[in-house]
Amino acid sequence: MMSERPVSTGNEVFARRESRVRSYSRKYDVVFEEARGSLVWDTEGREYLDFLAGAGALNYGHNDPDMADALVAHIRGGGITHGLDLFTRPKMEFLEAFEGLILEPRGMDYRVQFTGPTGTNAVEAALKLARKVTGRRNVIAFTNGFHGVSQGALAATGNRDKRMGTTLSLPDVTRLPYDGYLGGSVDTADLLDRMLSDHSSGVDEPAAILLETVQGEGGLNVASRPWLRRIAAIAKTYGALLIVDDIQAGCGRTGSFFSFEGTGVTPDLITMSKSISGFGLPMALLLLKPELDIWKPGEHNGTFRGNAHAFVTARVALEKFWGDRSFQEDVVASGVLLGERLTQIAKLVPGARVKGRGMMQGIDVRDGSVAAEICRLCARQQLIVETAGPDDEIVKILAPLTTPTHLLHRGLDIIEESAAANLHDVAV
Repeated sequence: MMSERPVSTGNEVFARRESRVRSYSRKYDVVFEEARGSLVWDTEGREYLDFLAGAGALNYGHNDPDMADALVAHIRGGGITHGLDLFTRPKMEFLEAFEGLILEPRGMDYRVQFTGPTGTNAVEAALKLARKVTGRRNVIAFTNGFHGVSQGALAATGNRDKRMGTTLSLPDVTRLPYDGYLGGSVDTADLLDRMLSDHSSGVDEPAAILLETVQGEGGLNVASRPWLRRIAAIAKTYGALLIVDDIQAGCGRTGSFFSFEGTGVTPDLITMSKSISGFGLPMALLLLKPELDIWKPGEHNGTFRGNAHAFVTARVALEKFWGDRSFQEDVVASGVLLGERLTQIAKLVPGARVKGRGMMQGIDVRDGSVAAEICRLCARQQLIVETAGPDDEIVKILAPLTTPTHLLHRGLDIIEESAAANLHDVAV
């Protein structure tokens, strides 16, 4: 007979047993228990407004009731949980919904590869396939890009701390400046073209050019449409595949399902994860043009590439939110409201500016300690919000796309009060 252990009411076990690598919990030292929509509650019953949303994995909020009902019904009905890459009804229904609601209305013809369940798995698959297709090794990535923390994706990630400096060997990536990195007077696409056209530049012919249209962790840097079109043309000229990392910027975060819609760019490969499951369940995809699908059976795999529970909720998310344009119109309107409010708040902090696009915006306060203090003051008022950028200098808003207007205003009011309070404390 097992001996009973006393039920802990504190969070001592985290300090005792969880690795020091934990990060978000260091700023929110409470134990969360329940969540609905844009709100979460801790074990003491205190309500928090969530402007982090699982780092963009909860675009449709916590515990959407329709997704929850479908998932519970699937489980109680004995529906399959794990299927590797066997054919399953949940996978079939997801693919049919994705094809009918996302691909066909946009005139997009892509195969769908189910990779391991995280974004970095999708990036690894994209890089591996690009090298297989082209027979080349080099990949062009950009300053401030973030693509994951497994070895290949980490090589393409810009942040020095995440790459652990000289500790790891991360070869076969050439990093060049992103749009605007060298100021408005320098077209960095011209620089890329020049480097690739010059056989003495030292830049090897690339298998792929990998980019985010909006750099999430890197500081909400937004690539212009002309720059994206030029990069796409350069990739084609030099025989490289264009990979768009839509892991955080996709699934409606920037106002359209894919962040590159309306740019005139058609990527060869698209990586997706985070909110593709709709419910925060692990799931990742690689979209690839049919002619690039040269994998041998089982050549790239992963035990958890067949998460049937995620297929169930992902299908419901597509049917509920992407069957017509009303949801997208609401997201666009929320993005406009967010930009207007942030512009007003930025005026409180000398030198601050608004960055980002759609519901992926924030305030660059140009100082990581200032951003951290604003977030700390927000936490005291039970708003969960985080920072981004190379020096964590940006207060970054990733509220669920479904956040009601009154809650969006409530959170922005807290950020405004916190920015004003921080300015007052500095002045004193």
